[in-house]
Amino acid sequence: MAQNGSESGSTLGGVAGRYASALFELAREERAVDAVSEGLDRFDALLKESADLQRLVRSPVFTSEDQVKAIDAVLARAGITGLAANFIRLSAANRRLFVLPDMIRAFRALVRESKGIVQAEVRLAETPSDAVLEEIKASLRDVARAEVDVDLRIDPSLIGGIVVKVGSRMVDASLRTKLNSIRLAMRDAR
Repeated sequence: MAQNGSESGSTLGGVAGRYASALFELAREERAVDAVSEGLDRFDALLKESADLQRLVRSPVFTSEDQVKAIDAVLARAGITGLAANFIRLSAANRRLFVLPDMIRAFRALVRESKGIVQAEVRLAETPSDAVLEEIKASLRDVARAEVDVDLRIDPSLIGGIVVKVGSRMVDASLRTKLNSIRLAMRDAR
């Protein structure tokens, strides 16, 4: 946890933070941080794609034995092994699968922090070209003076422009916000 009360400290609260911290420390001791990250990313991608897997993870109806059996099958089929697989199995055995997505997010935050990578959320109205995305990343690297991990989100309601959030700072240069400002100014002018 960050000693200065930074954002990463709030990310690591509760059960998800404790599990993620324990996994991170173990992965670091075994020099397997990247391998664990890869396994967790693979599982997270499967989770986002499969409604059945989401039900298994979220539903309290399944016993821990049922969850462990199902998770074993998923891990085997996906080729997820080692520390990441053991961690996911442990989460199932301890009836903590429902917190697993938060654990994965907290683990990613610890990895980014250890590597000096800054997380940035970028929202655009439409999918940018590769060249535009690289320009955005380069600009963010210059401002943050660090490597930047960009979480790109497409939000057509922005109409145009960009919204960027880095840590607690946010810049909203979207067309929607500009139009709302004009609308408020026009209403006040009456």
